Amino acid sequence: MELSIPRQNPDLDPAPLLTVAMPVYNAGPHLRLAVLSILRQTLRDWELLLIDDGSTDDGLQTIADIRDPRLRILRDGVNKGLAARLNEAIDLARGRYLARMDADDVSYPDRFVCQLELLQGASRPDVVAVGAVTISDSNELRGYLPRAVSHERICAAPWQGFYFPHPTWMGNISWFRRHRYAFPGPYRCEDQELLLRAYAESRFETVDQVLFAYRVRSRVDWPKRLKTRLTLFGFQIRHFLRLRQYRFAFLALSVIWGRLASDGWLFLGMKGGGPAGAPAVAGVDLARWREVLNRTLAEP
Repeated sequence: MELSIPRQNPDLDPAPLLTVAMPVYNAGPHLRLAVLSILRQTLRDWELLLIDDGSTDDGLQTIADIRDPRLRILRDGVNKGLAARLNEAIDLARGRYLARMDADDVSYPDRFVCQLELLQGASRPDVVAVGAVTISDSNELRGYLPRAVSHERICAAPWQGFYFPHPTWMGNISWFRRHRYAFPGPYRCEDQELLLRAYAESRFETVDQVLFAYRVRSRVDWPKRLKTRLTLFGFQIRHFLRLRQYRFAFLALSVIWGRLASDGWLFLGMKGGGPAGAPAVAGVDLARWREVLNRTLAEP
């Protein structure tokens, strides 16, 4: 069921250049900031598909006053999972390009313009990500997500996974429709499964500047982390063995053991009161984040 104000007829209006896919599940008060960060984009030719995945909170009420005809809210009351909702967005998208957006993150105003410049540049990548800082629940800057810029660096060690942050993706809709997300999606690894399956016949690149704020929780959910680690290893091993990439399979085994050992030491350190250090944030990125936050929250 579509809840947005029926000012726009998707069947009659000209197709936008870009479709933004935002699945939502209990995003709470963070949803408004995420949606506003799309409304504040310097690129104006887009539609936002906000697909609620059976939320039980009142997050949608925080955007009830937004009356932008480019915003389409779809809600059926069912919890299907992220992969299913992303595939729905791929099917519904009218844009030439598709951008990902999580419901609790923040896109910088020039994110879309910079990604389109790279997508339409000489190298013609299929999917483009951007650099990202991490923020807390209270919008405090925490650090950086790992960044690999070139396709060769992004795909250099598939047994380790791909440093290509999922919420920042923008790519050709034809690529998403050709590969789609596996359903049912692997636990918290929808992006890594898709990248592993598609990287050999695709090209990925990253805009080499911070254009996104990724929200991280203050407490580590250790059971979730363990399940995610094991899920990633499971489909990596199946993929490598199916392709007879035995060296990659062995390296994936080495990586999972190393990560589990590192998690164990971190868990013991946190239980003992040890600090969970974060990388220092450059002053220019701190100033830029404050500027983006103030601009995004400002009244139109």
